[in-house]
Amino acid sequence: MYNEKYMRHAIELAKKGVGAVNPNPLVGAVIVKDDRIIGEGYHKKYGDLHAEREAFKSLSEDAEGADMYVTLEPCCHHGKQPPCVEAIVEHKIKNVYVGSDDPNELVSGKGYEYLREHGINVHTHILKEECDAINDIFFHYITKKTPYVILKYAMTMDGKIAAYTGESKWISNETSRHNSQELRNRCSGIMVGIGTVLADNPMLNCRLEGGHDPVRIICDSNMRIPLDSNIVKTAKDIRTILAVSNRLKSCLSAMELKYNELIEHGIEVIFVDETEGMIDLKSLMKQLGEMGIDSVIIEGGGSLNYSAVKVGIVNEVMIYLAPKILGGKDALTAVEGQGFEKPDMAAGFELMETRLMDGDILLRYKSV
Repeated sequence: MYNEKYMRHAIELAKKGVGAVNPNPLVGAVIVKDDRIIGEGYHKKYGDLHAEREAFKSLSEDAEGADMYVTLEPCCHHGKQPPCVEAIVEHKIKNVYVGSDDPNELVSGKGYEYLREHGINVHTHILKEECDAINDIFFHYITKKTPYVILKYAMTMDGKIAAYTGESKWISNETSRHNSQELRNRCSGIMVGIGTVLADNPMLNCRLEGGHDPVRIICDSNMRIPLDSNIVKTAKDIRTILAVSNRLKSCLSAMELKYNELIEHGIEVIFVDETEGMIDLKSLMKQLGEMGIDSVIIEGGGSLNYSAVKVGIVNEVMIYLAPKILGGKDALTAVEGQGFEKPDMAAGFELMETRLMDGDILLRYKSV
């Protein structure tokens, strides 16, 4: 009989890989014998050993007849690492308790089948919801081939993301801002529009000690980004993608000097289809997915936010609600643009989480 505490321990181990394994999943594994943990591990870094092999590497005694708890179906194909199912069989594990099914078509039930064919008892869906929750990004990316998109912003009680002067520091409190940095560490990419770059000159890096800087993606149809902006000046240190309109290809000779200077600074310029004078976000997401970017945080202004919601690329919304009222009909709001014609045409979301953040409230929604 399984013990849920070991799967919960495996989940906590898996979370240690946040920010380091993308576009691979977060996975933790625990090996138990006579109600004692004799080995444990997690997927630490993309390309490194998988959780199961890390757990076997840490064994304090022989694993024959032991139980293994693993948060995701063990892999059964050769990638950067050999199949984990082979290691499980070699170590003569008796029972394997698994949390999540792997939707990757290279695995998807085949891992279970291999283990059972080799005489191992497989028990699935142990704390499935909790195991699934840590890999929402992976599950989306591996099945859709496009990034999991999180729209994130901080706003006041009256829905303002900045004062009428444009000043936004700070709407949210320090706890909320720290949580926001944890999100940057978790995701592969962060995206803003050129308006945000021109107005705020941001860095868009992760400010956590030892954190992972997401790939910076700038939607800039007309290649207006200043060469002296923080984004351009640091592009050799932090991977940066500039998405410009395909329209510019026909007149690139007129912009050849700036294009070459951007390339010299380390900027990756990609050409994307245009819709209504703006970057086609669906087309952009497809290109980013092909580049191995599994998740994107949108931290742009109201125009980019509206475009993302309108075309339906947003999978999740995170709102930091501050106990303040700014007022002002000219104060900036989170989602601008023309808006939807009727309330029943609005984009729909389901509330998944509310969390107090030292006075602020984090509201987390999933697209429906």
